[in-house]
Amino acid sequence: MQNINPLIVPELREILAAGDVQALRDFCESCHPVIVAEFISALEPHEAWLVLKHAPTQTLAEILTHFEDDFQTEIIENIPRRDFANILTEMAHDERADLVKRLPEESRDAVLPALAQAEREDIRRLISYSEGTAGAVMTSDYATLPPDLTVSQAIDRLREIAPDRETIYYAYVLDSERKLLGFVSLKDLILARRSARVENIMHRDIIFARVDEDQEEAARKIQKYDLLALPVVDASEALVGIITHDDALDIITQEQTEDIEKLMAISGSHEDAVYMKTTIWEHFKNRSPWVMGLAVLGLVSGFIIQNFEGVLLQFAVLAAFMPMLADTGGNTGSQSATLVIRALALKEITPADVIKILWKEFRVSLMLACVLGLIAFGRVVIIAGGLTIPEAYTIPRVGFAIALALALQVVTATLAGALLPLGAAKLKFDPALVASPALTTVVDITGLLIYFTTVKLVLGL
Repeated sequence: MQNINPLIVPELREILAAGDVQALRDFCESCHPVIVAEFISALEPHEAWLVLKHAPTQTLAEILTHFEDDFQTEIIENIPRRDFANILTEMAHDERADLVKRLPEESRDAVLPALAQAEREDIRRLISYSEGTAGAVMTSDYATLPPDLTVSQAIDRLREIAPDRETIYYAYVLDSERKLLGFVSLKDLILARRSARVENIMHRDIIFARVDEDQEEAARKIQKYDLLALPVVDASEALVGIITHDDALDIITQEQTEDIEKLMAISGSHEDAVYMKTTIWEHFKNRSPWVMGLAVLGLVSGFIIQNFEGVLLQFAVLAAFMPMLADTGGNTGSQSATLVIRALALKEITPADVIKILWKEFRVSLMLACVLGLIAFGRVVIIAGGLTIPEAYTIPRVGFAIALALALQVVTATLAGALLPLGAAKLKFDPALVASPALTTVVDITGLLIYFTTVKLVLGL
């Protein structure tokens, strides 16, 4: 948690020591649940429960959802089974399912029988879906209407169920078999004639997700179509839940965290806000495999340089441009890879567009190659006075060889940066895995081969 006021912690402990129940209750109800959770998270888990247990159950449930997962689980260990069951009953359906899923099996088996059958079955159904799917992140807390109600009756129905629903802005229209027919918004109902029927004003062009659909795909639909919630259906087209916009934001944040860490060749769980909680050993295990593997692969670069040792001895100036070659190739390749990976994630492109993408990147790389080649040529000419080269060669010829090699490296690195993610996507791998460090190592190896081969050919060595 962030923004914790250290002055609050001693005051809370003083109130606990004094046994001032009313002050503890007032504290829990005085601020937004997020703020209260931030303050309480500075306490020990057993102290946090001593504060929370005096709050109304609904308020307690809201505060509990805003703790970090580990702290939340530790608090639960201090809560009596009956109190915990009451808290679960008050929690949002998706929040309580996530919480129960994280519990050890013995704790789960202990608390579920204390719940009413409806809540128990709802939790079991929600936690049964595979991790990473739309079903695993949806909530079963939504509003439904039959198609034959009038607008007046529909508004009365929503007024009745509103206190027990997470959102009523969208109401989903279902038939007798719970198949999704359409939806109406609260605005639709308010603006329609009171005698109009729901089936006549509902929207039939429904954007929905399936329970086994990837959670990122579902979240992107909410983002693309500016939805407050997305219905989720099963194989029989029956409505089984919804994904709300706040959950979609969490999913996208989680997926972006995963992509960023994969771009840097970091393995692990890719969870948000876990840097300080992750041990040094875990950080080592997450970072070391790719780093060591790429380091071994990087030895190839050394063999290439060793193989062209004679060229370097004749033209020492070539060594001065090797860092520029490596940096430029890595940067242009990473730029291309990043743009392609992002476009793949947003479904702007598919591996089938490979020819169009490579043609586009080729033209971009040619323009970059011309600019960077001129820079390299100019640098050779400008520092020509301090260069030592064999008498049979001229400064412009050496400069041209270096500039041409750099230009070719830019083109090949850019094309490789685009092609590798597309190839990974075609083979059903994560495109982010081939970017950044992996790409840089490949570009370094190919760049050195291009560099020395081009120089040898142009200079006739």
